Amino acid sequence: MISFPNAKINIGLNITEKRPDNYHNLESFFYPIPIKDILEIVESSNQETRLHLSGISIDGNSEDNLIMKAYRLLAADYSIPAVDIYLEKKIPFGAGLGGGSSDAAFTLKMLNEMFSLQLSTEALENYASKLGADCPFFIQNKPVFATGIGNIFTQIDFSLNQVFMVLVKPDVHISTKEAYSLIKPQKTTIPVCERIKQPMEQWKDTIVNDFEYSVFPQHPSVKAIKDKLYENGAIYASMSGSGSSVYGFFSQPTDLKHLFPSEYVFQGGI
Repeated sequence: MISFPNAKINIGLNITEKRPDNYHNLESFFYPIPIKDILEIVESSNQETRLHLSGISIDGNSEDNLIMKAYRLLAADYSIPAVDIYLEKKIPFGAGLGGGSSDAAFTLKMLNEMFSLQLSTEALENYASKLGADCPFFIQNKPVFATGIGNIFTQIDFSLNQVFMVLVKPDVHISTKEAYSLIKPQKTTIPVCERIKQPMEQWKDTIVNDFEYSVFPQHPSVKAIKDKLYENGAIYASMSGSGSSVYGFFSQPTDLKHLFPSEYVFQGGI
């Protein structure tokens, strides 16, 4: 079985409070985008489950990959045979795009279908929540307003299907600690799920990613990408998640690859 786990972007990301457990509550709008990995799962011929990686190089031991954790999570509760899992990585990691979470969620969905586990959407989301806060988003893979630590979802009827996007991922890694370093949690007066109802031309002044306040001073090259997108006609531009990818929305197809010759660039409709 083959599937194509997709990425997501954050439209607005506000850190609203620090919790007693040292996590942070947030508000954000998650939107799926068509940057996709290629994931194939087949039954193993040698009774050993293995993950085979290609495409963008991924650091670390493959046994620690969220895909393997997803397999082991289901295998602990169900009689699932050994499998070979092939991942061709195309979604940049360390980009705030949720690629690893998407791979894990799609693994759960594929195993459920392949081996007729008959798990409900709710059950799949419960398993996904054990792998990461945003993993459950990719089970239904629809636009949502996210709250809590990014794990409580309210589906929103919202579409960007007439919008063209340019997304740029620089060769910059931003740690979670670094991203939170200058954050001052603050309650929002109007949630982003209401602000996105405004004309997109107003978003520049009303929808913000709080992580930009700590990331941009430490990584001017990331801010420079956002500035270039606006200079070249973006209606709205923002960093996604804690970075380091930056996207811009345009009213028509726009070719900006020449401005970012050494960066990963995606251009297309969403």
